Amino acid sequence: MKTLAIKTHEAWLTTLMAGFMSSGENKQKLFDFSDILFRHFTWLERELIAEGEAYDYDRDTIPVKVDKLSVILNNIVVRLNQIDLQLIGIDHALGQRISSDLYYMRDVIAHLPDEEITAFNMERKYENISLSEEATDALTVFLFEESYKEYELIMIYNYLKAHSEDAYLNRIFQILVDESFFHLKSFGDMMAKMGILGVPRVISKELYQVEDIEKFLFAGIDEELAAKEECRKLSEAVASNSPKLAKFFDFINNQENYHIELMKDALAHYKGDTNE
Repeated sequence: MKTLAIKTHEAWLTTLMAGFMSSGENKQKLFDFSDILFRHFTWLERELIAEGEAYDYDRDTIPVKVDKLSVILNNIVVRLNQIDLQLIGIDHALGQRISSDLYYMRDVIAHLPDEEITAFNMERKYENISLSEEATDALTVFLFEESYKEYELIMIYNYLKAHSEDAYLNRIFQILVDESFFHLKSFGDMMAKMGILGVPRVISKELYQVEDIEKFLFAGIDEELAAKEECRKLSEAVASNSPKLAKFFDFINNQENYHIELMKDALAHYKGDTNE
């Protein structure tokens, strides 16, 4: 079961990366399938917890640098085949559901049209926007740091939700997972267009195996405030060349306000529960 969860994690992330580097209908299909694979991962995680089996989010490195989309699509099909072969022995209904999904996804992916991939060309140009070298450097650093942060937050909040029976907190954790997915997809698309796409590094287990929830939430609020400041700086850096891009980072900045309020809400609820 643990190996199955790891393989599903890797297949989800590979499919998500393929979505970033592709376009049109290919992108939508791959994003849809990556969402399904993430749900599979969370269901398998619940099985691990129910069985009392210790696990973490360690995984192998995921090579995604390709010139043709067909190369990574073939890799995804191989990964899905490996998952299917390991479904024997898990809950029947869950195994049937995952196997059925994999059967359909393999067939669709095998027939997606090929594309030339430019997501790794290192041109560092976003669409037709002409940015100064300083603004380009700032955008590059921001995207690398924030794409990792959003992946990290998805995994942290997912882990917390999986190990909590508190419906109030879990509602907040799920909102934060969903928001981080939107940010990760936005930043990943931008990285692909700039030719700087990269896979987020593996997360240290100390980050998500949280022992002090109160301390974690306080630190999370500070981290969101820092992210707001980075968005503000980046908006200012690109504003003279691209008001449209500046507005996007203002948009992300303002979303962080609600994240902070959600975390304050979670903190107040948690403190109230623990003080009873």
